[in-house]
Amino acid sequence: MDILSITGFIVGIGAILTGMTLEGGAIESLLNLPAFIIVFGGTIGAALLQSPIRVVKKSLKMLPWVLNSPRRDLLLQREKMVAFSMQARKNGLLGLEPQIEQENDEFMKLGLQLLVDGCQPVVMRDILELELSEIESHELQAAKFFESMGGYAPTIGIIGAVLGLIHVMQNLASPASLGAGIATAFVATVYGVGSANLIFLPIAGKLKSHVLALTQAREMLIDGFSSIAMGENPRLIEIKLSSYVKN
Repeated sequence: MDILSITGFIVGIGAILTGMTLEGGAIESLLNLPAFIIVFGGTIGAALLQSPIRVVKKSLKMLPWVLNSPRRDLLLQREKMVAFSMQARKNGLLGLEPQIEQENDEFMKLGLQLLVDGCQPVVMRDILELELSEIESHELQAAKFFESMGGYAPTIGIIGAVLGLIHVMQNLASPASLGAGIATAFVATVYGVGSANLIFLPIAGKLKSHVLALTQAREMLIDGFSSIAMGENPRLIEIKLSSYVKN
């Protein structure tokens, strides 16, 4: 569980509501269903319109990363690479075949399969780097889905404000109905700017940081598999991969 994500959200929302209360405002005044529907419905609709279905599915799949970090154990990865290299030196590359089914990670499986197939080190690195590039691209696109929502939300909030003011102008002869229109106008703006800067953009930033961390972990695997394919000494492989662990 990522405590910083929860803490940041609570502190951000809490600071705004506390400041509003200290100024004499009522928190209930921020509860406005029409403004909520306009801003969040419009924002989600705009984001869906610009994104292909695979990106939307991937973004929803990655959303839990905000609270549960997907970062890998680099120490464990280094130990695995060293163990693989020792096993390869002892039993040959074909001796790694039983390890393929024991791994859950598809990238790790691909690297082991290429080793077992006797792939040349240069070709292996090219294949793994291409696979890494595709994975990173898809994950970043999914993170940018929330970034796009952060860009649309303030604009949709302004639309909600304009709609509220139109309602006000149409009912100038009925003072009793002016309050609802004015409330929708200002609350919609708050919803748009607030959701962008306290929800959507922070989520996008958090997901991007996780994607970069996962990319670094996979780069570590590429170096490890390439070194094993070249028959390097397990001790040298451990020293080489230790630079990733230090980061």
